[in-house]
Order: sequence, then C-alpha cells, then structure tokens
Amino acid sequence: MVDLSEGTVVSPGHSRHSGSSNNGRKTSKKSRTKRGKRGRRRRSKKNRNNKTPPPFLPPEAEEGNIEYKLKLVNPTQYRFEHLATQLKWRLQEGRGEAVYQIGVEDNGLLVGLTEADMKASLKTLRRMAEKVGADITLLREREVDYDLDRNTRRIAEVLVRKVPDDQQFLDLRVAVLGNVDSGKSTLLGVLTQGELDNGRGRARLNLFRHLHEIQTGRTSSISFEILGFNSKGEVVNYSESRTAEEICESSSKMITFIDLAGHHKYLKTTIFGLTSYCPDFAMLVVSANTGVAGTTREHLGLAMALKLPIFIVVSKVDLCSHGMVERAVRQLERVLKQPGCNKVPMVVSNPDDAVTAAQQFTQSTCVTPIFTLSSVSGENLDLLKVFLNILPPLSNSKEQEELMQQLTEFQVDEIYSVPDVGTVVGGTLYSGVCREGERLVVGPTDEGRFLRLKVGSIQRNRSACRLLRAGQAATLALGNFDRSLLRKGMVMVSPKMNPTICCQFEAAIVLLFHAKTFRRGSQVTVHVGNVRQTAIVERLHGKEELRTGERAVVQFRFIKHPEYLRLGAKLLFREGVTKGIGHVARLLPPSQNHDQNQNRDQNLQEY
Repeated sequence: MVDLSEGTVVSPGHSRHSGSSNNGRKTSKKSRTKRGKRGRRRRSKKNRNNKTPPPFLPPEAEEGNIEYKLKLVNPTQYRFEHLATQLKWRLQEGRGEAVYQIGVEDNGLLVGLTEADMKASLKTLRRMAEKVGADITLLREREVDYDLDRNTRRIAEVLVRKVPDDQQFLDLRVAVLGNVDSGKSTLLGVLTQGELDNGRGRARLNLFRHLHEIQTGRTSSISFEILGFNSKGEVVNYSESRTAEEICESSSKMITFIDLAGHHKYLKTTIFGLTSYCPDFAMLVVSANTGVAGTTREHLGLAMALKLPIFIVVSKVDLCSHGMVERAVRQLERVLKQPGCNKVPMVVSNPDDAVTAAQQFTQSTCVTPIFTLSSVSGENLDLLKVFLNILPPLSNSKEQEELMQQLTEFQVDEIYSVPDVGTVVGGTLYSGVCREGERLVVGPTDEGRFLRLKVGSIQRNRSACRLLRAGQAATLALGNFDRSLLRKGMVMVSPKMNPTICCQFEAAIVLLFHAKTFRRGSQVTVHVGNVRQTAIVERLHGKEELRTGERAVVQFRFIKHPEYLRLGAKLLFREGVTKGIGHVARLLPPSQNHDQNQNRDQNLQEY
C-alpha cells in the first residue's frame, strides 16, 4: 500500500502536495533505495567474479594426434584393449607422436581430476603405451578452479612417442633464416654440440664448410646440422655421441637444421635452400642489439611466400639491457601485425608457454612464437628445446601414404664425387619409395633426354638406410655413373613414369616489387623446387605490363635447357630488386615450344 503522507509524488491532477519535511524524508528514502540497489549489484558482481567460468579447449577432433580423456581409472580388459587400439590410431595420425589431455571431456571442458584419479589415469596410460611399444612424457599439469568452495582439480598433458615400425626416427626439417651476424650458426652450434659459446664464435666453427667462412664468420653455403630427442624427450647431440650415426641410433625424433646464408649477396643460395630442400618450418633469428635490419624482412617475406610456418628467436640478449630486448620484441610484433603478415605474435617466457606455442603453432598458421635467448649465457635455451621436442609434423599419415603410393621421384640438389664410392647425389624424395639396387632414370639433359642408372647405397643423416620414403632427404650412391652428365635441378624418376619436360610454361604470379614495369622481354631468375634457371618473359596474358602488387598469367621461357616441372608447384622469381611469387599453371608441350621459338626473334625485335 502506498502511503501518501510520506511524501509520495502524485499525479499533476491531484491538488494534494507534500510539505518540505516530507520532501526530505522522501529524498532520503529514495537515496537509501538507490544505495541498496547499488550495493546488491556490487555484491552480485563480486559473487559472479568468485565463480570462474569453466575453461574450454577446442572440441576433440576425430582426426589428428590429440586425444581427450576424462579419466582412465581401472578400465576393464575389454576397455583397455579398446584404449590401446585408440592410442595406435592417434600415433599413426601424428606419424609417431600423440598428445593426451587427461581430465578433459570430449567437448573440450576442463573438468580436472583429483590427485588419486590422476595417478590412476597416468598409470593406465603408461600401461597402454607399454603395450604398443611407446614412451610417455608428462608435459605439464594445470589446476582447474571453478569456485572457492570446490577442491582443486588438475588436468595433465602427456606426450606419447613411438617410432613407426617402418622408420628409424621421426624427422623434421627447419630452415634457419636471418640477417648476417644475427647469430644463426652460433645458435645451431650450441644446440648441436651441447656447449655454450664463448662470445667470440667458437660454437659455430664446426658448422663452416669453407676457409673464407671461418675467416669472415659468415655463412656462404648451405650446411646441415642435426639435433636428436630420445623417446623420453631428452636431448641427444654431439656432447654425448661421437658421430651422427650414434645420434640417429639413440634418437626417436630428429630435427635437421638447414643453415642458410644471411648476407644479401648469397640470396640466391638462401632461396635455393628454401625451395629445394622442402623445410617443414622456418626459424628466423634476429639479433637483439640490431633488431629488424638488413635481410630480416626479405627472409620473412620469402618464408611467407612459400607458406612456411615461422617461429622467431631473438638472440644475443646477454649483450643488451632488458629495455633493448623489449624494444626488439615490440618491433617484431609491429612487423608481424602489419597488413600482409597478419601474424599473432606469442612471446614464450616459461615452459608452459613453450608447450602451448608448439601446439597452437601447427594448428593455426597465424601464431608466431617468439623466443628471447642467449647462446653465451644459455638463458631460455631450454625453452627452445622444449618447443622443438613437442613440435609435431605438419603432414598427417594420410597425406604421407598418398605420396608413398605414387611413382618414385627424387630431386637432385647436390652432386659429389666420393673416393671408393663414385658419384653421389643428395636431395629429397618427393614421392614414392626408393630402395637399394632400384633402377631409375635421371634427367632432363640439355637435349631433353633421360638416362638410366642404378641406385647403389642410401644414407640418411650420415647413417646407412635401405629404404627411403616420400618426404625424406638422403644421399644416393650411383657408382660409376658419369658425374659430368648430372646437374642440380635434375630429377630421378621411375622408368614407368612419363616425365613431362618443357622449355616454356605459364605461371599465375603476383609482382611483389619492381622499380618500373614488368613486361615482355624481361629476364628473371626462376626458382621452382630444385630448379633454378634464368627465364625470359614471352607473354603477359591480357596485359601489356605489370606494376608492383599486380597479378597476371605470364608465359616464361628457359634460356638454357629444358626442365622438369610439376603443375601447381610454387614459384619464386627475382632479378635485382625485382621479386615475385606464384605457381605453375600450365606446361607448354614441346611442339608448341618449337612453334613459338620460331617467332621468338621477331617478337624481341618488335619489343
């Protein structure tokens, strides 16, 4: 009931008005009411804040190597057999690696387990791993709190690793990029040799291949270094093993670093290493005392053009103050967030960040982990090792099986003459399998022919291997085959294959930069896989010329000899400051090449 005597406001039609004293009481009551409502809102808000909303992971995917399990407590024998079969499937999907999230529902809700249930679940997972011949490593445990009244529960993240029965070890290739004097070779020397640098480049001496590299301290060629991890996630390098063969025998996972040149005058060597050796990831090394300088942006652009996942290492933090390191990281973040990059930088500062970065890195192409470390003091070096240990392969088992079902195709990247062995070629097996004693054909020669040969022995990471699978890099001994008939850019393929060669091809390109205009008659160096040759622009479809940022379908002609190309292959071309990317869209048949070659001189005269 409303009491009008207490000064309640009535409608304007009423003649009754309250007095001044009543007005005071009315105002006081209204203010108390407002204060009471505000107090209740604050208390309700505080209560809501006390109860943390349940955290989530993305829902579990049927494919892939990540498995969610709420708990694994005392399963029946039938259930245990089912769980072991499920573990085999996840290991197969991850090509030998699987990650189990214990205490997580299939929809991604982080429920957590009590200490007793967690111990029982980890014991069951260890039994499952033993049954399939795998090892487990506890990556991290996290607490999950829903509110203050509930007991603390934990979730666990476990890495399960098993080398596939048909392989010696898991293999990932990482291309090392960065400006000259950024510390690339020194970092690799510290990782692979197991000893910190003395501040004057002692760690990098074992990586150099030429005398002038030792004298100048600058890499000018492509070198390969290996870092192993055993099934428990422990580092295996030259500090404990004398030879590369011992490292391979002791490791279940192998990281092959491709050390590339940082100086601008060796850019063609760096591009060749990126396109021909098929790296899985790119590691961009940036010096903390110089920041983004020199060829850093160019190398970042090359890796992005080839769609390589990139992670960044800020080196030499021992030489800089904390403020300088922060400025270098902020500069990198600005570069990564620019239009065209659109990356999400993630600074790794503890082991938990390293685990998260390794998982998100391969799930999302936008995430770019950033490490700050020193090769002299060893600061944060362990975080990079944790990241590399957990880093999963990009391709899944289905893609690998599809490539292995195809005919043999081996890219020739390096050619050697080894005493008592004969001619040896190094490269990557793009598709199929290759066995000792297999007969292949190699080409194309300058005349466009393919020559027969026989594979003698095979070596991977300097250790003997009888069988090579798609995606693996190796060296093949060819016996007495004449080395002068071979060159970089050739392919060794199965005789059953009918390889298509061409002198002219069409490519859909984007012109990244040109000082003036790109038109018919321009000469550029074209990189397609392991092919590197100068080509002339014969025709621009639908346009007379191209400017920076424009797209077109362009017809190229190799000036020296025919090459073996694949449709859809990524393409880079450069000449001075001119740069462009694209893919092979069409291979012109030899007959069409011949007809167009007859009019070539006339076209150039018109130009």
